[in-house]
Amino acid sequence: MTSTPGSAGPTAAATPPPSERPPRVRRFSRAERWVHRTTAALMLLCVVTAAALYVPQIAELVGRRYLVVTVHEWSGILLPAPFLLGLASPAFRADLRRLNRFGPHDRKWLRAARRRDRRPSSRPAGKFNAGQKVYAAWIAGAVLVMLATGLLMWFTHLTPLVWRTSATFVHDWLSLAVGIVLAGHIGMALADPEARRGMRTGSVERPWAKREHPLWLNDDQPKDDRPKGSRSKAGGRLEDE
Repeated sequence: MTSTPGSAGPTAAATPPPSERPPRVRRFSRAERWVHRTTAALMLLCVVTAAALYVPQIAELVGRRYLVVTVHEWSGILLPAPFLLGLASPAFRADLRRLNRFGPHDRKWLRAARRRDRRPSSRPAGKFNAGQKVYAAWIAGAVLVMLATGLLMWFTHLTPLVWRTSATFVHDWLSLAVGIVLAGHIGMALADPEARRGMRTGSVERPWAKREHPLWLNDDQPKDDRPKGSRSKAGGRLEDE
């Protein structure tokens, strides 16, 4: 057979072998990163303005109480908006399904966390570990309760006094709990630069993914190229399918 002139040139030599995989793995889509950043900004506004309303020393420094109240109210009202807009993204909906799915490996992860066992083999995880799933469920419920109690406090003429008093009590103490949980979430993010890079750029290093989320990827091909319904070498169905 006669070969085409130039077929063995630089282009052919630069083509990587089919088995070679990229060093980074896509973790979050652009829409998911937008939802996270916008929600974080609104949540930060809620926390900062709440501190300015309830801590006298901060209130004296900030002043302009009416403006702070207005910003607090509207940032709280808009807090569910990024989530609702994100539902238009298939990638976001797929990750919501993963967050809502608890399996035997998640219970094993929680038992290891309770025993403070940090060995990777003791904490199997899919794309999201059990701690991230619990946090997502808790923060979603807290936002709904904060929104409902905040509306009761805002529209005072619509409900009896006992409702408003109870709503204020729940809103104030739950806001403190949210602040503590958010501080823990931020602390854990600061301790894991690769996780932050994944949320910032959308991709993570493959070794990090296999170490921290071993059930997320199989050993044969990249996640994005894996067909739906594929199975791991052990025969178990992978969580992110």
